[in-house]
Amino acid sequence: MQYNRISDILAKEPLQQKIEVRGWLRTRRDTREFSFLEINDGSCLANLQVIASSSLENYSEVVLKLHTGCSLRIMGTLQESPAKGQAVELHAEKIEVYGWADPETYPLQKKRHSFEFLRSIAHLRPRTNSLGAIARIRSSLSYAVHQFFREQGFFLVHTPIITTIDCEGAGEMFKIIAQSNIMKDKADAVTDPEFFGKPANLTVSGQLQAEVYAMALGKVYTFGPAFRAENSNTSRHLAEFWMVEPEMAFCDLAENMALAESFLKYLVRHVLENDRADMNLFATFIDKNLYTKLEKVIESPFSRISYTEAVTILQKASRNFEFPVQWGTDLQAEHERYLCEQIFAQPVFVTDYPKNIKPFYMRLNDDGQTVAAMDLLLPGIGEIIGGSQREERYDVLVSRMQELRLNLAEYSWYLDLRSFGTVPHSGFGLGFERFLQFVTAMNNIREVIPFPRTPGSALY
Repeated sequence: MQYNRISDILAKEPLQQKIEVRGWLRTRRDTREFSFLEINDGSCLANLQVIASSSLENYSEVVLKLHTGCSLRIMGTLQESPAKGQAVELHAEKIEVYGWADPETYPLQKKRHSFEFLRSIAHLRPRTNSLGAIARIRSSLSYAVHQFFREQGFFLVHTPIITTIDCEGAGEMFKIIAQSNIMKDKADAVTDPEFFGKPANLTVSGQLQAEVYAMALGKVYTFGPAFRAENSNTSRHLAEFWMVEPEMAFCDLAENMALAESFLKYLVRHVLENDRADMNLFATFIDKNLYTKLEKVIESPFSRISYTEAVTILQKASRNFEFPVQWGTDLQAEHERYLCEQIFAQPVFVTDYPKNIKPFYMRLNDDGQTVAAMDLLLPGIGEIIGGSQREERYDVLVSRMQELRLNLAEYSWYLDLRSFGTVPHSGFGLGFERFLQFVTAMNNIREVIPFPRTPGSALY
């Protein structure tokens, strides 16, 4: 018999039909004549209640010995439930155990566990309500990312994870060393040839390679992992995270921001329309104003201010910031959140940053001091999207790279894009985990990625 997923059972309610479920036991409660079993198979937040009668042939030897975490196969008939809070229940006719879970050592019990504790057992935490819901929401939004860009006429490009250049120019990269090239004698290791012929690193962004394909296909995007060797242990940073990065030919900064706003609203609308059952958990226990916050994102146009205007607002603020605000320095999370939470009370685009705090590839404005950059700030998060119009002028790009003492030879292929049919083009990157934080109201970014990689921690 093909088994049924609990999400399908609860959606279709095939009453009086014989069905089979397979899942993990959440709780067992006994009476004189039968036991109540709560089964979850991961397909949805809800459990299925199973009625196990004492007349079952293995009731004493098996059913009464079941504990939280046991994996089960249950066959029976679906009936209407007389109990409040559930429409149906399964009356078991046969119960088999796939795997036992020792109650003395199984760490997940019928109680609320802290997220810090669950992080220490990342191999088991998806079985909890909250982390299971996050996993399903993450999967749903991943699908929505691809759906949005397909509807907009974009092509997916798989950009490399291994690279020999630094996209951001910050130098915070993880170097790759092939084990076969590590000699026993450390002195020899210094002169050992590189596996790729030159130093290689894990990518911090797929942007530069995506630009190559934007210059051929018009509109492309990449969605994959990125890596930053930034020694930061905050609730907003990961060493490995996922980025959504579209690149568009024949596109200026205004069009770039319009796409970013449409994209963000599309994702929020998707999660509200398709993931309510899981979202209700976070709207009930994490942030009671969550739905109001998300609906406001959809309903209101995003604000737009320049970096210079933002600095002026922050300098006039009555609040004392931990980091002083002055023109020419990057905005910190406290500044970003103040702008979008206290001043505008909605998402805000900040544009035209000083060139000295932005990467080399951003288009230089006519003032010679700022670049055509944009950051999108979200309440509760801060920066969620960073992007720009790219510098399409060969001479200006070369001059900018020379200012930053970049090796032009290493970027020769990138410069070729400006020599052979250059066009105005733009793009941005959305931090997928930060967006998941926003829609679930989770405080720590480590909760919204399956296996967090942070300084000092790379378990699993």
